Amino acid sequence: MVDTQTQYRKIKTEVDKAVIDVMESSAFINGKPVKDLAANLSAYLGVKHTIPCANGTDALQIAMMALGLQPGDEVITPSFTYVATTEVIALLRLTPVFVEVDANTFCMDPVSLEKAITSKTKAIVPVHLYGHAAPMDQIMQIAERYKLAVIEDNAQAIGAVYTSADGTKKKTGSIAHISATSFYPSKNLGAFGDGGALFTNDDELAGKMTMIANHGQTKRYYHDVVGCNSRLDTMQAAILDIKLKHLDDYITARRAAADFYDKAFAAENRLETPYRADWSHHVFHQYTLKLTDKENTAATRNGLQEFLASHGIPSMIYYPVPGHKQKMFAQFNSAAAELPVTDRLTDQVISLPIHTELDQEQQQFIAGKVLEFFAQS
Repeated sequence: MVDTQTQYRKIKTEVDKAVIDVMESSAFINGKPVKDLAANLSAYLGVKHTIPCANGTDALQIAMMALGLQPGDEVITPSFTYVATTEVIALLRLTPVFVEVDANTFCMDPVSLEKAITSKTKAIVPVHLYGHAAPMDQIMQIAERYKLAVIEDNAQAIGAVYTSADGTKKKTGSIAHISATSFYPSKNLGAFGDGGALFTNDDELAGKMTMIANHGQTKRYYHDVVGCNSRLDTMQAAILDIKLKHLDDYITARRAAADFYDKAFAAENRLETPYRADWSHHVFHQYTLKLTDKENTAATRNGLQEFLASHGIPSMIYYPVPGHKQKMFAQFNSAAAELPVTDRLTDQVISLPIHTELDQEQQQFIAGKVLEFFAQS
């Protein structure tokens, strides 16, 4: 699904030098590259503060802790997303409230969001899924109306650009009160291990998150709040700082690969290619097709996946079980939620390989086999 080895070889000289420099400095924790990366990420996204941390899940948890959410408070999030978005809600003894997504963008549906708000609602976590931006204008307007905090889950869309109704352009991750991202190796900006970061324009929240991520201390051995130990290793920061310089090129390559797929599948009416809203500059963390066979969608998808695998082509289902149907959330009676769009998407979606190193020959082979399957069925 990704080719991190070939990507590494193209920047091997830069990366190897950066890693050796860290080893020679022996500043393995909170070394200068961590501070450099934070500054460069802030400049790239157009935010005041970047707080690096150990991983994307920690970033979401730290954000919720910094907002002072209390057990029983409700946090609204889409059900159609990776479990990391929602498990931290339950971990902090908050209550996850699952809402619907738009069938085209795969992102939070503002109508479903507003219907779910109660007197216990304290925060909203929209997800920029697959690299497409969530409708942040509507989400932020709803949040302001009900005085709610918003945390952008930007793990899959770093580098995406959101265009507001007034024409203002902002990077995803710079719009809400806080945003969180992951540097998992397969992400568009991926480390050579785990990593994550938080972003905010709020000075007070930045201070709280920095303190929480460092055992709740601002001065060594003086702990003001209960925190955690969530640090980005210096070595990972050094690697990420190099890759950040190439991120826009990586995005261009992903979008070109998506364009190729779009054209290849344009005539196959049993496939729906990814939607691109005019307000979202899609960065294609995933290239996700929808099967439009309404009678036997899951069976057709399983057949397609098996056929591709028989020809050495990987594919993935992101995500086969939505949050509201996961056993881990049974205590919240989440399975009772009526989310027909989400339920339908779990049967429809299939993601094909997309990454910065895909060449035309590889894509022709992949697309050819997809079309061959449908020609035979």
